[in-house]
Amino acid sequence: MTVDIVILGAKGRMGNMLVNQTLADGELNLVGACERKGNTDGMRYEDCEVADCLEDLLPKVPGAVIIDFTAPESSVAMAKTAAKHGNPAVIGTTGLSPEQQAELAESAKQVPLFWAPNMSVGINVLLKIMPLLVQALGESYDIELVETHHKMKKDSPSGTALKLAQVLAEARGWNYDDVKKHCRDGIIGERPKKEIGVQTLRGGDVVGEHTMFFFGPGERIEVTHRAHSRETFAAGALRAAKWLVGQKPGKLYSMADIF
Repeated sequence: MTVDIVILGAKGRMGNMLVNQTLADGELNLVGACERKGNTDGMRYEDCEVADCLEDLLPKVPGAVIIDFTAPESSVAMAKTAAKHGNPAVIGTTGLSPEQQAELAESAKQVPLFWAPNMSVGINVLLKIMPLLVQALGESYDIELVETHHKMKKDSPSGTALKLAQVLAEARGWNYDDVKKHCRDGIIGERPKKEIGVQTLRGGDVVGEHTMFFFGPGERIEVTHRAHSRETFAAGALRAAKWLVGQKPGKLYSMADIF
């Protein structure tokens, strides 16, 4: 059985990669490609509907799984449209506010929705195993995180860095918002014991790099994940799309549900 796929932002960097991987996958069928109004020139795919309005497109592709790596506002709007038409959706958009995440969760009550701030299998494995390291090391180890991305990235810290830091905080029994430190400048005094620092670097064409530091007495541990290509994110999203078919609405799914 093949899975029908609709890709939003099909001419963007991620969208184009998703189109190519979908076309190359014998288990997937590209049935829809959507772009902004006035930006569909040159979009021609065999047996594929091309549109500049998702509302008009979805009735032509019932049940197709939407894949969206666009922007927070458009992803929230997409989820509402998907819920209206009964199309499952995979969302890889980062930078969503807590309120926007809550809106996604509301739409997920009506249709299967999957959201992950990072579709990399490696990152999602780290999200599962890093709490074990935190708990084994104990509270004598200070936790810091540094993330690096290309100069075009708009949100900071990255959604992946925030998710990693939240998981590390939870492993300590802390509320992340109470202990986060996203910037240090000037005379700030000694580092509090109950703190997790997340620092941001931007430049060049770095796809994505996250390093977690555990500074202990007489030693330190560093755990780094480097994404060499956006292909890993596209592959993760398509894996999620295959899994999402047949799932029931009621919760906002994540990579943790697949593993």
